Amino acid sequence: MSTRPGNRTGIREVAQKAEVSVSSVSRVITDHPDVSAAMRERVQAAIKALGYEPDILAQSLRRGSTRTIGFLVSDISNPLYSEIALGAERVLNEAGYAMLIANSQGAADRDAVQLRLLSQRRVDGFILSLSDETDPKTIAQLKTLDCPFVLLDREVAGIQTAAVLSNHAEGIRAAALHLFHLGHRRIGFIGGNHTARPTRVRRDTLLQVAGEHRGVRVYVEDRSFTAAHGEAGASALLDRVSPPTALIAGGNQILVGVLRAIRRRDLDVPGDLSLVTCDRVALSEFLEPPLATLERDHHQMGRVAAGHLLSILGGKPPGTQVLPVTFDPKDSCGPPSVVRQQKRQKA
Repeated sequence: MSTRPGNRTGIREVAQKAEVSVSSVSRVITDHPDVSAAMRERVQAAIKALGYEPDILAQSLRRGSTRTIGFLVSDISNPLYSEIALGAERVLNEAGYAMLIANSQGAADRDAVQLRLLSQRRVDGFILSLSDETDPKTIAQLKTLDCPFVLLDREVAGIQTAAVLSNHAEGIRAAALHLFHLGHRRIGFIGGNHTARPTRVRRDTLLQVAGEHRGVRVYVEDRSFTAAHGEAGASALLDRVSPPTALIAGGNQILVGVLRAIRRRDLDVPGDLSLVTCDRVALSEFLEPPLATLERDHHQMGRVAAGHLLSILGGKPPGTQVLPVTFDPKDSCGPPSVVRQQKRQKA
């Protein structure tokens, strides 16, 4: 009987069962080329009979690699990150890596803490979706990392590293032009944290496109990627003396709050108000009317980020890849109510 803690079978028991040396078992486990077919078969039969599982920690210490990747997300409750993580994990698992997920809960001061905790676990690399790109403690922590990392839709000043970005400018420009074409001249944008790239690019591009069209005004409420902010931001915009005739919800969780504000005011979409959202939500197919959406492939984001990190670990230089954002207009956008009334009068 094994004397190991938990009666776990060790490599010596496998060697005894196969009637070979411990070094022979080690060569089979590590897939060493200098092993005969007969030897490999005997050892594998012993491993199967005893239910032996290699000590991953011990192997990691010997080779200086834990075969583990740290994935820092700003809010694990957001389904978007679950999809991204799934895409990344599949690529990493196929390459023999495990993934550890850490959540900063949308708090800038938690980014640096979680980075330090993952570093202490000696991960081989990071995929990072930071809560705040400008936080000094986070930037300082990034500069201390001794392993590669990939920024996920984030840009940090003074940090040169691999990144996977979304082309938010492309998507928001298409949505804005669609609203302008329908006749909207007052547009409200409820964004998340402006210290995160998605909100900053969407807001700045929307303001730029509006400046290219006479008479168009954009009202911005950007604070956090939460339903509470979505409701407060939408309420502030809709309670204006001249409220916007179209709203853009800058995130799937922000959308929840925006919908609450719209329902409380008993507004019809798109009759009273046109609505655009960013990133499709799981239950969006059941919403009526179907929502106009800025869409990304979240699984692809995770797969590409993991692929970039594995390439760097394999010796290739870091790079940046920009993934597309498309606009699907759907039925939640229509002419503003004033335009509708004018058309009825002319008819």
